[in-house]
Amino acid sequence: MGTEEGPIDVTVIVPVRNAAAILPECLDSVVRQQPTGIVVVDGNSIDDTVAIARRYGVTILSDEGKGLPVARMLGAQEARTRYVALVDADVVLPDGSLRRLLGEYVSGRYGGLQAGLHSEGGKDYWSRALAQHHRWGRSKNWFGLVATIFERQTLLDIGFDERFISGEDIELRWRMVRAGHEVGVSRTTVVTHRFAGGGFALARSQFEMDGRGLASMVVKNGWRGLPLLGLPAAAAVRGIVIGVLRLRPQWVPYYICFAAGNYAAMVARLTEHTKAAW
Repeated sequence: MGTEEGPIDVTVIVPVRNAAAILPECLDSVVRQQPTGIVVVDGNSIDDTVAIARRYGVTILSDEGKGLPVARMLGAQEARTRYVALVDADVVLPDGSLRRLLGEYVSGRYGGLQAGLHSEGGKDYWSRALAQHHRWGRSKNWFGLVATIFERQTLLDIGFDERFISGEDIELRWRMVRAGHEVGVSRTTVVTHRFAGGGFALARSQFEMDGRGLASMVVKNGWRGLPLLGLPAAAAVRGIVIGVLRLRPQWVPYYICFAAGNYAAMVARLTEHTKAAW
């Protein structure tokens, strides 16, 4: 893993698309971790994302707009270290956090370990609501790919299902667990996860990705995936109840829109599948 002062045997992979507003703070924090390599994989950005990445002297690849699963695998294939860390552009890593997460990964014999997430919103209602949802929700303890360490060869062997433009984290988790890998979320190493502005458009996009991802799990896994369809309703009811009990009713409209947006996206995805099957 390297000495306390020297580089650590990790390549950090940062998939990006039109992330100019948030990328500098992310890459500043990544550089301070002293990883052996940093790979930024761009998804056909039309803003200054690539120009910003160049200023950091990192390796820059393109996924040609094919999506996060492709971007992450391109980064893993490019890496030459034993370990890789997938870090989204909306993440900021506290100093020393990558080294601590790697130590926890190795000592716990994990197949994949995500850092704990402290979510922060912007000034608008919707980004603050997204952050609040994550802080209250049970999903904060679910393994995902926001800031996650793998052994490189493990990730290459398992790979991603490239049909999952969203929901790829759930799909990967299911396959890893079935293959016998231990996955988890750190309770001691916590990073900052930013919902940076964007208003309702950001929230609507998040709802759509979540809903389509859950529906895609049903399409792939059949009856075994059916319980996932109840997650948005359960999360919405739980959030509304907590909001009322804690005298925070301002979040109730968010949870109503969350459930409606998720289920609209699910219906759209399942309709697409049905039409294709016919």
